Amino acid sequence: MTATADIIIFNGRVRTMDDSQPFAEAVALAGNRILAVGSDTEIGAMGGPSTQRIDAKGGTVMPGFNEAHMHIFGGSVSLGELSLFGVKGFDALSAAVTAYAEENPELPVLVAQAADYTILSEHERVTRHHLDRILSDRPLLIFAPDHHTAWANTIALDMAGILHGRDVGVGNEIVMGPDGLAIGELRESNAIRPVSSLSVTGGREGLGVGTGGEPDEVTAAERARDIAILKNGLAYCASHGITSFQNMDGNLYQLEILQEIEETEGLPVRVRMPFHMKNFMPLSDLTDKAAAWRARFDTDKLRCNFVKLFMDGVTEGETAVFVDDYAHKPGWRGEPLFSGEHFNKVAVESNRLGLPVAVHAIGDGAVRMVLDGYQASIEANGPRDNRNRIEHLEVVHPDDIKRFATTGTIASMQPTHPPGSAGLPLEPYLTYIGRERWPYAFAWKTLVDAGAKIVFATDWPVSPLPPLSCIYDAMTRKPWADDMPDHRLSLDETLAAYTKTGAWVEFMEDRKGMLKPGYLADVVILSGDIAAVASKEIANLNVVLTICDGRITHETQ
Repeated sequence: MTATADIIIFNGRVRTMDDSQPFAEAVALAGNRILAVGSDTEIGAMGGPSTQRIDAKGGTVMPGFNEAHMHIFGGSVSLGELSLFGVKGFDALSAAVTAYAEENPELPVLVAQAADYTILSEHERVTRHHLDRILSDRPLLIFAPDHHTAWANTIALDMAGILHGRDVGVGNEIVMGPDGLAIGELRESNAIRPVSSLSVTGGREGLGVGTGGEPDEVTAAERARDIAILKNGLAYCASHGITSFQNMDGNLYQLEILQEIEETEGLPVRVRMPFHMKNFMPLSDLTDKAAAWRARFDTDKLRCNFVKLFMDGVTEGETAVFVDDYAHKPGWRGEPLFSGEHFNKVAVESNRLGLPVAVHAIGDGAVRMVLDGYQASIEANGPRDNRNRIEHLEVVHPDDIKRFATTGTIASMQPTHPPGSAGLPLEPYLTYIGRERWPYAFAWKTLVDAGAKIVFATDWPVSPLPPLSCIYDAMTRKPWADDMPDHRLSLDETLAAYTKTGAWVEFMEDRKGMLKPGYLADVVILSGDIAAVASKEIANLNVVLTICDGRITHETQ
């Protein structure tokens, strides 16, 4: 006897991402699983008196989006902060900050997001003096889109105890002026944290990235506030069709909060969290913490089963690591956060424990070091299905392109990040990497053609979260010069990088990432047919309905 569906979605342009049955008209869900996929007539017959029937109205029906690289706590906090996205010029910056300050008189620190490196002009960088002219009597901290650089006014630097500088460790810098005082530019998390910790959240949202550790003390009221912030962020994810995300910073505090949400009302999005390994941590933490957390958090809704590291910073902050010198700064190639020997040990031990590794590596020098570490793991542990990743890999050296396939390394990339996309300026990036490296920057198609698996994401809150906008950026990216390669992938390849490949990376390809009988009921319905609209119109589509684990988590009214 055929089971009765709880939910039937009909009249859709169903893209299953399942090669054995790529297209259909309708989908039936029972409990938290997909019951069947087929024609409207076939699926309609599976309904009963209590079945909920949803008319897709000709829109695309597909697996829920899997955001393969984001930061849920920081992103959730950013929803309540000032956005400087698209703001250009001192006057516009001043107006935005002044208005935000007037609207929020109670905030201990005013925090703004998404300030371009060239927010003032192509040639002038922000200093504390600029910010003092806007606001001198309240602490102000503004973040670059990548979150690897921030700028603070004088009172903020003074209250944080860093106006006169401080040793903040390898790869981090409080930029100092000729007067012996900090100029206001803070590079990387160790330099930024003294100021961000003064904020209303105490900087707890940045601990996963900055230290991988736990907050010193959290009151019941602060914890309740953090839970409310995360719930808001999770709902925001669901509103954009996201049914799974892979977080790229982690600590026990976040895991326990997310577990509490799951146990009390249910997570509206599936979460994969890492153990965040820093260069000052002992190798034994991989066994004592990473492997232990994997055992403790191991459900289809909340998992902690990989290791995340940073190998370098970002190009615009001159903290990315390159094989050859920065084009604008002879003699400087960046400084890696791990030595090659140290990282090799981490990769070998993580993989020995069955923990995949994901490493932030922007410059081609950092990418090479990570590939060397993954090769060392293969040699030490023997061939195995590690599913290790490199995050961002904005520039890859031509000699290393084929190594992705030979080492089985996944390219985890962000279509929102190439300069010229998603509102990002071309400079100073193009000048810093230099013309010779342009063809190998954000080289999606080159890597895929060479046999690399690829997943897409936004790195929210570094870039805006909506997957449809990210897919638009992927499909409409323009080369920087006429003789540059076109790195765009096909629509099917792009959607796969946001669905089934993301599930494969998580070792969950047997139960999610496709609309297939027996798979988890994670579905998104769009307002139109994504294959029928022009690429430039994809971002204008809307998410009509999101279903995660058989439960409607977002519905457009």
